[in-house]
Amino acid sequence: MIKLINLSLILSLFFSLITSNLVAQQNMANVYGRRAQSLNGKWDAIVDLYDQGRKNQIYLNKKAENKTDFYEYAFENGLRLNVPSDWNSQMPELKYYEGTIWYGRKFDVVKENNKRLFLYFAAVSYRCRIYLNGQEIAQHEGGFTPFQIEITDAAKENDNFLAVEVNNSRQVDAIPAMAFDWWNYGGITRDVFLVSTPKVFIDDYFVQLDKTKADKINAKVKLSETMANSSVTIEIPELQLKQTLKTDAQGEVKTSFLSREIKRWSPTSPKLYNVKISTRDDQIEEEIGFRNIWVKGEDIFLNGEAIFLKSISFHEEIPQRRGRAFSQADAVMLLSEAKALGCNMIRLAHYPQNEYIVRMAEKMGFLLWEEIPIWQGINFENESTKEKAGKMMREMVARDKNRCALAFWGVANETQPSEPRNAFIRHLIATCRAIDTTRLITAAFDLVRFNKEKETFVMDDPFTKELDVVAVNKYLGWYHSWPVSPDKAVWDVAKGQPLIISEFGGEALYGKTGDKDVVSSWSEDYQATLYKNNLEMFKHIPNLRGTSPWLLFDFRSPFRFHPTNQDGWNRKGLISDQGYRKKAWFLMKHYYDNK
Repeated sequence: MIKLINLSLILSLFFSLITSNLVAQQNMANVYGRRAQSLNGKWDAIVDLYDQGRKNQIYLNKKAENKTDFYEYAFENGLRLNVPSDWNSQMPELKYYEGTIWYGRKFDVVKENNKRLFLYFAAVSYRCRIYLNGQEIAQHEGGFTPFQIEITDAAKENDNFLAVEVNNSRQVDAIPAMAFDWWNYGGITRDVFLVSTPKVFIDDYFVQLDKTKADKINAKVKLSETMANSSVTIEIPELQLKQTLKTDAQGEVKTSFLSREIKRWSPTSPKLYNVKISTRDDQIEEEIGFRNIWVKGEDIFLNGEAIFLKSISFHEEIPQRRGRAFSQADAVMLLSEAKALGCNMIRLAHYPQNEYIVRMAEKMGFLLWEEIPIWQGINFENESTKEKAGKMMREMVARDKNRCALAFWGVANETQPSEPRNAFIRHLIATCRAIDTTRLITAAFDLVRFNKEKETFVMDDPFTKELDVVAVNKYLGWYHSWPVSPDKAVWDVAKGQPLIISEFGGEALYGKTGDKDVVSSWSEDYQATLYKNNLEMFKHIPNLRGTSPWLLFDFRSPFRFHPTNQDGWNRKGLISDQGYRKKAWFLMKHYYDNK
């Protein structure tokens, strides 16, 4: 019996080791600035409704060679899907599809001595397994963050076959969980690259302005190997700053630069500097901006001046195409509309959006709030879910930590107080701060209630004290009736801290007219009234330091059942799904122009 138990333990450890080795590696910084071959384009695809593909080993991509051979699958001459893109928008039959689809394609590589090769996926929604030449080489969960796998030894010079098993089925322990108010897009939704690096390369770096000092740049660089005494040069040519340092035993260097010539990034002057990092074998360049952001009392300070955040939210979706946004052209469309509204900030709801959006937002002068989808329904008592959330947070922060536009890391949206929730969110905050101590931590709550005795809006959640900035979602005039007139709405929420109204608004079908005081009219007229009332109320919130209407565009959501006014769309957008501005857009535009 003892021998059997030991054998069982050994097998368990063995398979655990195999599984852990298949987990995607930590991502290198700035893939878009490296030597890379795009694997975007048309991929062959197989719909696997009953999840039989792995059992039948279709990742082997076998062909009949003898008279008695046959295989009940084929990647060639069948379904073809665009990568990057979601599958839902590419075929009517896949509009609501939740399940598994296999992607496959071939590629060649040029193998060079002292060079390494990595497969890099900017995002696959939601979970996936990666197979190269018939062998499973990685697994990843999380539909909005990147992952990479080294294939230096596994790749051949010619005729490599890459298969990706993608599944977007909603699950209780997933993030987001079983129900969420946006479309469950599946597929290889962002860029795929084959990245070539030297044997020892610049793996990671963090270059940023000090939290409070306007003339001090802190820099940290990490090599891919733990090699001591390797030379690393960091240079900012425009500022005439340059240092060459030796790595420590961990293959890292840390340093600071002082310069009185730094022009700080801001929404009105989004200045970026070319930063060069080089070693004997590797060099990488990136445009990086420098700014200070901190909180003091009830104010948010950007570069030493108090700022009011004129924000908007949008989903990573092109409504006219009814599909995921994934390209630079898509980023231009979304961000141009935010700029036209007069915004200086964007809340990237409710998940890390693609790098084209993040990088272009920075160049256009938007502060950013970025979050992982801790959106209601999360099982905070599940330890594996907590660890999964921490991993997603690390992947998000690691990807975007050099973007000075990133001002807020969001750790939760509309969660209910409990000790398990508190422990879960503390884990996410600690995860953020282990990488980056300079950004502001926030979370969006929906717990504001009207106290009839005090005739005051209040919120009872002690966890707000653990945040730098408190945010509130409150749909007065839509999900909540007005208990008092807007001009008499007194707020006593998060006193002593900056407060952002992170969501407000209501639905309207573009072009529909109706009574301006009847909620059920679904009219632009009522939506405009709702906005007028909320804007009046904002005058009476003493610690209000930002607003972010929900949201810029109408977006697709299976939550929305009304057959004539919604038809599978959340109609809270200030702009319709066809790109037309509703009456409330002009009210918000006026408010921001005069703020």
